[in-house]
Parts: sequence; structure tokens; C-alpha cells
Amino acid sequence: MPSHHLPLLLAAYQYKFGRDVEAMCRHLIGDIAVGWDELGTDLLDGAPPTVVAALTGGEHWPSRTLDHLITPDGSPPVRMTVTDTTASDLGMPWGYVLHPQGIEVISMAHAGTGPLVEWDTDPSTPFSDHPAHWPAITTRRTPTTSRTARPPRPAAGAAPTGPRTAARR
Repeated sequence: MPSHHLPLLLAAYQYKFGRDVEAMCRHLIGDIAVGWDELGTDLLDGAPPTVVAALTGGEHWPSRTLDHLITPDGSPPVRMTVTDTTASDLGMPWGYVLHPQGIEVISMAHAGTGPLVEWDTDPSTPFSDHPAHWPAITTRRTPTTSRTARPPRPAAGAAPTGPRTAARR
């Protein structure tokens, strides 16, 4: 849920990853094996104790890689590409896309592009799990990129960034 994930991701970007979105993507996509439900307070490494306390109430838990997963045929679990269809089939309510400017948060219940939460946003900002109640920091609905820029990598569990069909609007 955004009320949990956004503060954690903003703090991780600002402190643990030193504002390096590529390093953060590599960690979240390559090092966290399956899903973002398993993100822990280790993402807050380097954050001031006041930020950690505000986000976790002083609790600490590690990110987990879900190594205990077993597939029906016994093969090791592998990452899958998340699309509108697979997100809906899996019951994924939210998608997160990490852009150079910030985190695009997509509610699968309200298909389309989501608000962009800029990286400089204070992680202690209270976020509702309903985007309509978010503060004014999410004013841009669609991130801007130049045609020559490399497209941003979608984060694990993120919704696709390609064009949407008219039926989905």
C-alpha cells in the first residue's frame, strides 16, 4: 500500500542509495527476489534515527527474499513481467514505476497513469491509500522525459508504462 511503500521508498532513495535511482532499481529488482511486500527497514540504512522512528515506530525488520517459495513443478521461482492483465489476475492493487523525477504510483483500481511523487518529498509525509487524498506534492500526473532519454525501468511489481487502450481509460 502506498501509505507504507512510499515513505520507505522515498527514504531509501534519499539516504541508503544516495539519490541514485539506478542503484535503487538494481537493488529492488535484482536483490529483492519476489515482491515488495517483503521490503524491510534495511532500506532505511543511513537515514537519521528520527526518520526511522517516524516511519517504523522504532521497529526493525529485514527485507526478505522469499527463498521458501516452491513452484508447482518444483522448478525455482522466476521473475515475471507484470502487465495490466497479470496484475489484475494476481490481485495486485498497486504498481510503482521509478522514474528519474520520482515514483509514479498506479492504482490498479483506477487504471491509467498515476500521480508522480517527487524524490525530494519528505518521507514522513502522511500518504493515504487513496490517491485523491494525497497532498499537493503529487500535482504532475505524467512524468516528462525527452525522446532521447532511455526509458525508465519499471520496478518489481510495477504496472507497464506503455500505451493504454481506449477501453482502459
